[in-house]
Amino acid sequence: MSAAPEFASVLSPEGRIAPTPAFEPYLDRLKQADDDLWRTAYRQMRLVRAFDREGTNLQRQGQLALYVPAEGQEAAQIGSGLAARPQDALFPSYREHGVGLVRGLDLVKILALLRGVTNAGWDPEEEQNFRNYVLVIASQTLHATGYAMGQTFDGKVGTGNLEEDEATIVYFGDGSTSQGDLNEALVFARSYNAPQVFFLQNNHWAISVPVEVQSTVPLYRRADGFGIPTVQVDGNDVMANWAVAGHALDSARSGQGPFFIEALTYRMGAHTTSDDPTKYRTSEEEQYWRDRDPIDRLEKYLRAEGEAETFFAQIDEETKDYAADIRARTLALPEPEPLGMFAHAYADHNLEIERQQMAFLDFETSLEEDA
Repeated sequence: MSAAPEFASVLSPEGRIAPTPAFEPYLDRLKQADDDLWRTAYRQMRLVRAFDREGTNLQRQGQLALYVPAEGQEAAQIGSGLAARPQDALFPSYREHGVGLVRGLDLVKILALLRGVTNAGWDPEEEQNFRNYVLVIASQTLHATGYAMGQTFDGKVGTGNLEEDEATIVYFGDGSTSQGDLNEALVFARSYNAPQVFFLQNNHWAISVPVEVQSTVPLYRRADGFGIPTVQVDGNDVMANWAVAGHALDSARSGQGPFFIEALTYRMGAHTTSDDPTKYRTSEEEQYWRDRDPIDRLEKYLRAEGEAETFFAQIDEETKDYAADIRARTLALPEPEPLGMFAHAYADHNLEIERQQMAFLDFETSLEEDA
């Protein structure tokens, strides 16, 4: 799907500041940033990519049941994550490793979830309100809308206190726009003027279905039908994502209601490690987006600004150490406890769950007898 005429971008693929007309409303916000912020963003983007590649390797080596790559989407995640305030609630889907990193999440907890060691992953209250991963497509949009409505009912919106007013941001992919849950969330968010930012990462492929099959118009325009302000942003431009998401979150906190952002990006890897993208997309398409890599783009900018070579060398060493640490701690995780899946499905005794557990135990016994 091509960019819209109002596509908001400020950092070109060559690493130059070149704002498009649609970015002009956010130029003043960009002036609030400095190169310390962009150094932080660059470091976090490099770390999450190192994590991403290590996660893929660990799955291929049999240490994880599944892994969900996020390579190519670092700018959208890190930029928007850095724009959120500590009191904001962030609802991910299952690919927001970069957002989790920004919020201080130990990313090994994601791998523990994908290994089957835990059924949730972490306590959101201990992770700066970074909520749990959700595998049911678009369901997190309804969870986020309910939470945002609660922020309004609790009087935590529109008071004018920037240190206490709250907002919610929810992340989802282009495939989610075809789900009823998202559309219901948009209805309720608008009807109740919820302080919610809908952050769509359009990575062009809902597993093997291209976005053009899902919609004949740009996806950000879906929000128009609900009366929600919307903009399409360059998802590979960390500066644009920081500025636009920051504007949207400020607007939501001040009581102006929901905002919809479509970050146009690209999933460089597979949908998950059970997927083979070579079956449905071309190497030419992948190279087009490789040339627009979000990390390379920011690195070009920092080098042009005179960033010392020692900075990049330090990041290189840190990412190597980080990947090695991720690997070592993942290998030290315990084996999953299969019966744990039955333990907390219901608060009270449930005959159907008991039946399923007995069937599972019988199956395990049959495997032992065959051995």
